[in-house]
Amino acid sequence: MKHYGLIGFPLSHSFSKKYFTEKFEREKINDAQYDLFPIEHISHLPALLKKHPDLCGLNVTVPYKIDVLKYLDWIEHDARNAGAVNCIRITAESPVMAAFSGEIGIKGHDFKLEGYNTDIYGFEMSLKPILKNYHDQALVLGDGGAAKAVKCVLDNLGIPFKSVTRKHIPGHLLFSDLKPHHIRDYKLIVNTTPVGMYPNVDECPDIPYDAVTDENLLYDLIYNPEQTLFLKKGEDRGATTKNGLEMLILQAEKAWEIWTSKQKYP
Repeated sequence: MKHYGLIGFPLSHSFSKKYFTEKFEREKINDAQYDLFPIEHISHLPALLKKHPDLCGLNVTVPYKIDVLKYLDWIEHDARNAGAVNCIRITAESPVMAAFSGEIGIKGHDFKLEGYNTDIYGFEMSLKPILKNYHDQALVLGDGGAAKAVKCVLDNLGIPFKSVTRKHIPGHLLFSDLKPHHIRDYKLIVNTTPVGMYPNVDECPDIPYDAVTDENLLYDLIYNPEQTLFLKKGEDRGATTKNGLEMLILQAEKAWEIWTSKQKYP
């Protein structure tokens, strides 16, 4: 039996377990199972690997997409540029994990940890079909692990962007400083924050929605609810809108491709 799973905290609402369980049933993959591993601190990862030596792959979600980097032996190019990983392939002996062997007694287990960011693939493939030539600048709402994948894609596509945050960060815009001209100038607006996610469906990022027009594209990485208030406000103003469901499906399938690939460790 090949074992896969998701690490993060908390994991009360997981797309991944439902998706992969249904995938295994639908495609008659009888030698695989997918479980949730809610760990309260990323430092618990070595102990998790010791407890489950049959693990072949892990998805990584908030809040560990950045903190997990120090545990990896190798990080794929785009994931390294993004500074965030959401997919780990577990193969052979890990020199990184060997450093923890004295602490938790994992010596004798052979595995290597390869880091990827399938959010990058999922976002790019779901965004490109709806991009217009006037979506030539973007606002990225938020600056967490998911935002890093979004910014990597925008860099790869040659789309300049501004990050928008609640707290002052050099080079970023504050939500409180957003004006109508920002919405007019930056016609692609991507929400990477959890604002508006179920159960807080009556919330939305604080931007000047009255300035949104039919030339704006509002993309929300949230998929639950299907239409967030952010997207509803954009739709009401004639904007093109898209939620994060297709991105989630694409990134999940990319993770499966990575986990089952015959390509050797770099």
